Amino acid sequence: MVTISGPSTVPGELLDAFWRYDAALLSNDRETLDGLFAPGPETVRGDGTTLQVGHDAIAEFRSGRARIPTRRVVHLHARPVDADAVLLMARTQDGPSTGLQTQLWQRIDGQWLVTAAHVSLPAAPVPFDSTVWRMVGDPLLEPTALGPLDGLGVAVKDLFAVAGHRVGGGVPAWLAEQSPVDKSAPAVAALLDAGAHVVGIARTDEFAYSLAGTNVHYGTPPHPAAPGGVSGGSSSGPASAVALRHAAIGLGTDTGGSVRVPASYQGLVGLRTTHGAVSTDGVLPLARSFDTVGWLTRDIATAATVAAVLLPGSDLRPRRTLRIPTIEALARVDVRHALAVEIDRLTETDALPAVEDIDLPESLLEQWFTAFRTVQGWEAWQAHGEWIANHPGALGSYIAERFATASRITEAEMLAARDVVAQARDCISGWLADSVLVIPAAFGPALPRTAGPERTDAERGATLRMTCLAGLCGAPALSLPLLHTADGPVGLCLVSARGTDRGLLNVAARIGVNR
Repeated sequence: MVTISGPSTVPGELLDAFWRYDAALLSNDRETLDGLFAPGPETVRGDGTTLQVGHDAIAEFRSGRARIPTRRVVHLHARPVDADAVLLMARTQDGPSTGLQTQLWQRIDGQWLVTAAHVSLPAAPVPFDSTVWRMVGDPLLEPTALGPLDGLGVAVKDLFAVAGHRVGGGVPAWLAEQSPVDKSAPAVAALLDAGAHVVGIARTDEFAYSLAGTNVHYGTPPHPAAPGGVSGGSSSGPASAVALRHAAIGLGTDTGGSVRVPASYQGLVGLRTTHGAVSTDGVLPLARSFDTVGWLTRDIATAATVAAVLLPGSDLRPRRTLRIPTIEALARVDVRHALAVEIDRLTETDALPAVEDIDLPESLLEQWFTAFRTVQGWEAWQAHGEWIANHPGALGSYIAERFATASRITEAEMLAARDVVAQARDCISGWLADSVLVIPAAFGPALPRTAGPERTDAERGATLRMTCLAGLCGAPALSLPLLHTADGPVGLCLVSARGTDRGLLNVAARIGVNR
């Protein structure tokens, strides 16, 4: 069935000509095709690799064209230019692949003829890398409606329900016990309703309890910006899929930095949304007090378009830029220097308002961090502890040890930690009321894959002390690829008040990102 959109005033004779053109394409009827292209030297036709100028050049090109009998038009849109000119755009389907053909038709001597045409050929199949993808369909799920995300592919983290498929959580033994779900998570469904398609289900760290992206069962996804480095987790698969240009959007989750850290490592835009702003229904939990939906893209504009689909509108007009020396001191020396230079540039050009330092004692930060880890660990064990206890050996040693530590947290410790989290939330919310906080998104660039456990734990701890601020407050945080080191990119992270997610993206748009 073909969807036709556009004004109802499109002449019937034009539609008849278009369908004769389409039938001639399918049968490779060159005589009819030549007759439907306007004669003369000004008629043009192009595709992804070639440009033909003039009717004769187009006819010569067409002489070597093969039949494509399986290609079909699934959506036709008309846009009149004037009474005698109409732009037609047709989305085509050939098995799992989609294409787009655009033609300018003009009425010449009473006959509708093509005067300009462009064909976007179906994209090459997404390479299947088992470290990035659990499964790929290209598309795995078709869009359910037209919308602002038309043509954009989504890599979905293997925590989200995707209709007709199982949720794996990065753990083979867990995956083996699951059944396909009947419907997609609301976040996935909303993207499909906005015109996006699901390319595939992408890898995550085991139960999303890591920032590294090194899954012992499936391997480490590639990191194109620093090939020897880890990809960053736990939204590792979606991040690599976007960085490799296998998808335009990586749909992930962020509990303690699981969108921001891979974005930082791989030079992407990564948004952690306000806690609760996007439904986490249909998403395998880690720690519900901090779990949020987020996404990774290669540019701010795409991130903002996704936000317009998933989030309510908001504004943000900060009167001050906050810096926290205690937080910055956690970062690598070259990252601290790059951050200072970038903040100076942004304030001097009025992309950000004047700077004000916040005094955060190290002892208080340590209290907040310990409380965050305590609540996170308690909730992680409540979510998965019974299954883990019944499946010894199902997890790699590193994540198993983390869950074992979580299992020893008492309810009294958790309740005391919740009080500290509430105090931290009030304090940080007060800072952010009319401000934007600027911090490094991570300790440094991606760790090398060969890094030992001591270095890994040290850098992870420093990074989590930075990223936990947004989690404690439930605030939106946006990693932007603005800092550069000799070992790879690092994100500059903007944090703003709860509910100002789209306003934060507007601030980022004024800053700009070169990709």
